[in-house]
Amino acid sequence: MSDATKTDAVRRLLMPSARSDVPPFMVMDVMAAADKIEAAGGHVIHMEVGQPWAPAPRSAIAAAHAALEQGRIDYTSALGIPSLRARIARHYRETYGCEVAPERIVVTTGSSGAFILSFLAQFEPGDRVAVTVPGYPPYRHILNALGCVPVPIETHAETRHALTGEALLAEHRKAPLKGVLVGSPANPTGTMMTRAALSELIAVAESAGIRFISDEIYHGLDYAFPAVTAAELSPHAVVINSFSKYFCMTGWRVGWMVLPEALVRPVERLQQNLAISVPTLSQIAAEAAFDGRDEMEAVKHGYEINRQILIAGLPQAGLTEFLPADGAFYLYADVSKFTSDSFDFTKRMLAEAHVAATPGTDFDPLRGKDFVRFSYARSADDMREAVQRITAWLGGKFSPR
Repeated sequence: MSDATKTDAVRRLLMPSARSDVPPFMVMDVMAAADKIEAAGGHVIHMEVGQPWAPAPRSAIAAAHAALEQGRIDYTSALGIPSLRARIARHYRETYGCEVAPERIVVTTGSSGAFILSFLAQFEPGDRVAVTVPGYPPYRHILNALGCVPVPIETHAETRHALTGEALLAEHRKAPLKGVLVGSPANPTGTMMTRAALSELIAVAESAGIRFISDEIYHGLDYAFPAVTAAELSPHAVVINSFSKYFCMTGWRVGWMVLPEALVRPVERLQQNLAISVPTLSQIAAEAAFDGRDEMEAVKHGYEINRQILIAGLPQAGLTEFLPADGAFYLYADVSKFTSDSFDFTKRMLAEAHVAATPGTDFDPLRGKDFVRFSYARSADDMREAVQRITAWLGGKFSPR
């Protein structure tokens, strides 16, 4: 075998799979760039990543300490610790007045693990799954990696950026859809679906044989009106949630799903093989986190203050157009009067003003060039300083186009 042939063989051995060729989650790249500035001594206002500034509830941390003192942290059931599943079921009863059997609840490795399990359990390679744009990038990227076909459907101001049954069926007529995934409150927009809008969409989807997945990770962080769970509206919907956002437990990596009964065993088998079980310490802490609701409500109140700071302050900087911030902790701002390249805009804002935000192209490859997502999950002082920095930077560096 010639040296050239050997080199070619080695190259083929090291070549990554086509399914791994997904776009980066841009917000993580922004965060890495911000970290470099801080490592060099700069002070960055972090508005790029959807991560609460507050720690986990004291009850969660105390429960984790107590578990560690006992010494052994073993595997759990693939479906999750039974007492945690029962506590999540109680949460639906107390929060929504909705009865959900603990047997339908599966604990997952964050909402990310739930998306993977949900997609694997419901879809075959080549299946078309509708997602809204702007929307959370890993919806599309995970579907692509699993061999499915994400079908972006644009949302518009006339419907408050909520997907409608009419738009869903229009896409379904082009080629059959096997599923649809929506989030409310949504990332990156912060917009929410009303009970009537969500009910109508679920009914239309199910009547057309389209599986419905509801991303409810930002439930609890609702300001305009109470969030509605799809678990209350249909026993056939898959509901995904997490302790990351409302409970401030991003790094603990623990979430859950509410499943139709027929999907519980398939998901259990997948979990057994892919992960064995969710980290036990995180599950113990998550169960105790429900006892920290007073703390979490105080944190939520801080987000409401931050929301008002940005809604009042960004227009003074020239950013006058943004989507309704009904919930979550994001403001999706139109920057088109300053630039036609939100990636360059955020890159320069980070380098020159030391304010980190995420370009809209991460969430919407077509129209996102005109938008930037600002997270207001940090402190009120950070938000005030961010407004000051952005105002000074735009005034000194940009002229409206």
